[in-house]
Amino acid sequence: MRCGRWVLSLASSWVLCLSAQAQKTLSLDQAVALARKQNPEILIARKQVEAARGGVVEARSGFLPALVSSGLLRKRERQESSRLRDDDYNASLRVVQNVYTGGATKGRLAIARLTTEKRALELAAVEQRVVMDLRVAYYELLLNRAKIGVREEAVRVMRDELKAQEERFAAGTVGELNVRRAEVSLANEQPELFEAQTRVQNSDLRIHELCGIQANPRASGARFQPIGQLTYQPRHPDLTECLAHAAAFRPEIKARQLEIAIEEQQLIVDRSELRPRVEAFTGYEVYSERDPEVGDEFNHGYVIGLNASWHIFDGFATRGRMQATGARRAAAGEALRAEKLAVESEVRSAFFDLQQADRVLESETRNVESASESLELARGNLGAGLGTQLDVLQAAADVTRVRTTRLSAIYLHNVALARLARACGREPEGLEVDSKSATPEEAKRQAQVFDVARPPAGLGRSR
Repeated sequence: MRCGRWVLSLASSWVLCLSAQAQKTLSLDQAVALARKQNPEILIARKQVEAARGGVVEARSGFLPALVSSGLLRKRERQESSRLRDDDYNASLRVVQNVYTGGATKGRLAIARLTTEKRALELAAVEQRVVMDLRVAYYELLLNRAKIGVREEAVRVMRDELKAQEERFAAGTVGELNVRRAEVSLANEQPELFEAQTRVQNSDLRIHELCGIQANPRASGARFQPIGQLTYQPRHPDLTECLAHAAAFRPEIKARQLEIAIEEQQLIVDRSELRPRVEAFTGYEVYSERDPEVGDEFNHGYVIGLNASWHIFDGFATRGRMQATGARRAAAGEALRAEKLAVESEVRSAFFDLQQADRVLESETRNVESASESLELARGNLGAGLGTQLDVLQAAADVTRVRTTRLSAIYLHNVALARLARACGREPEGLEVDSKSATPEEAKRQAQVFDVARPPAGLGRSR
């Protein structure tokens, strides 16, 4: 029994350890799902949708009958004697139904429904923006983590070079200058490593914020680790198709269109103040007779009738409201045109950034190979007595720099894809490939874009 309990306890501990280890990893899709579930801005937008739905219920009440009760108990002070009673009372229960409101009830219901649809579009816009920000933050975290690997390898390479120069200096084959240069190169690489580590922490905080995760003040490290590496995603969407999709499906544009429709319905509601209002009512009433000679003190009976009102002149108040609504409607039209221009500019800007990232990535891919070859040549020249140690150190620094630049180009490419997807109102996977670039030469060029982001394992050889 004790052995069985010990095995069960060990198995439980192992499962808990695996669960804890699983909680430390978070993929991009999991982060997106978590942000949509508990991001504060998204939660606020959802509550605004719920509030707008309540407005629909309120506006719909104008078409339904209302049950109204009223009562009065009044006592009078006498100055002279009278045969009337000192107090009277009345109570009634009525059902009131609007018969004609000049289009106000219908207009308010239309406004409420349009507002609900607008809030839903605003929720979609907030979700798209938060998801884009999360993708950018996640790519930045992957970039900074990869840069840590680059800088750590560069520091190891410089440390090995310093050790080699110290051994040669001790053997008398090189001078003290070589040792000092190696020390300076190592010292120059270490701050870059520290900066990359700090950027990883900042990126982790940003993802926590977007996902709505409360940071633990006692924890010094990240609560989770990203899954995967920063990879190149070859996509070449068509600009015309992106612009057309953005104009048709971008939620911000649809929300602006609904603002115009809302103001048009508000104009109908404002105009209804110039028209008569009629309501019918029926109910039961209980009241007191003030004069005892007329009848019993307690009287009651059914009532039925119509109430009508008409503001013939209200001091031009309705005219002023209609003028203000018309101005807001015109402003909404201008806002729609401005939103279309902003969306088009956003699509074009993201598209141009994507093209730039692709060009930089292609250039740096070739540059990495050239820098690695230059490092080999510098090492060979140094061994043959045709070069200096400074040439080797400079070539090693160039390798680290170009590989870091290529990592940044991959990051900018993925960020541009995320921005373009959000500008078009779709997911990055839904971006269509431009048929004009899908040629055999283009496919061959894309296949040559591979990950060589790490520096060589040593100064004397390259990957």
